[in-house]
Amino acid sequence: MGTPAELISPRSPRVAAAKRLARRNFRTKERRFIAEGPQAVREAAEHRVDGESTLLELFSTVEAAERYADIVAAAEAAGARVHLATDEVLAEVSQTVTPQGIVGVCRFLDTPFEDVLKAQPKLVAVLAHVRDPGNAGTVLRCADAAGADAVVLTDASVDLYNPKSVRASVGSLFHLPVAVGVPVEDAVAGLKAAGVRILAADGAGEDDLDAELDAGTMGGPSAWVFGNEAWGLPEETRALADAVVRVPIHGKAESLNLATAAAVCLYASARAQRASGGCRSVTSS
Repeated sequence: MGTPAELISPRSPRVAAAKRLARRNFRTKERRFIAEGPQAVREAAEHRVDGESTLLELFSTVEAAERYADIVAAAEAAGARVHLATDEVLAEVSQTVTPQGIVGVCRFLDTPFEDVLKAQPKLVAVLAHVRDPGNAGTVLRCADAAGADAVVLTDASVDLYNPKSVRASVGSLFHLPVAVGVPVEDAVAGLKAAGVRILAADGAGEDDLDAELDAGTMGGPSAWVFGNEAWGLPEETRALADAVVRVPIHGKAESLNLATAAAVCLYASARAQRASGGCRSVTSS
């Protein structure tokens, strides 16, 4: 590792610039965001957008640099500026109560919605009116795990680069295309034009997920639209869908939280698509 000669000062302009990225207006202006922890930083160091490294800077304590020497080496190989930092500096740039000793500054990586459509996606998660950053990041992680081709965050949803969203994605943010700021009407219209069936997930939906699976209607390209956990999807959004589907509750639970429902729906589509295409089940080894 090409270790810097000195620890970076808490008063350094670079520390101040990284700290400002906690605020959305600065993130938007600079088109940069913070990724924290070894998993996210490792993914960022390996990620490229148009041939350019996503990771721009790395702040690491001496202890973390020794523990995660592979990440530091990957950051240097990616051309990122590496700073050794004290715990005080990490506390300045970190957005967590207990920093893990390694923080990256990354360039924005969202994908134009038109590019998502050009790729002819088979499985898409659309987050409409999702305001909780933890939920957004967790649904993104679920979509990644289920093998989705893309995630779309509408203009009524939370900022993709909110630190809580980035942490909740646990690195999945770097794995699949994510389009942001798309009006839900445009997202649905574009996906329909691309031959994708629109399924709105709603606890009061007319159609039952088990019935859809039994009927064999889920083997084709599909996009699941997920709404706000507290109040679901507005009627005007549900009206845009080809079907409004509920996850059946077989026990006594009142409902499922957003991330759990999203995982069930996305995996149901993934299994149906793989079965219809002769591919392995998503649960097989």
